[in-house]
Amino acid sequence: MRSYLGLDPGADGGVACEKRRYEITQADLPLSCPPRNLRVWDAHPRVYLPIEETQTGNYICPYCSAEYVLTDFTGPVTPAD
Repeated sequence: MRSYLGLDPGADGGVACEKRRYEITQADLPLSCPPRNLRVWDAHPRVYLPIEETQTGNYICPYCSAEYVLTDFTGPVTPAD
């Protein structure tokens, strides 16, 4: 199985926060930056980004300014109480 970054899940060879734009799908949610399959020892703290709650399906990481685009966005999802 390949991730949205093209790396095997759990692989430790990828460098976190290197790309500036990531295209993801609903299957990649929940979204975190750095992505789950990249090493984080040399990156910012992992944060979860609520991309599915946005009006546009885009989200910019507040730490590294990486842009995430939800390619199969169908509209904002209201979080459950």
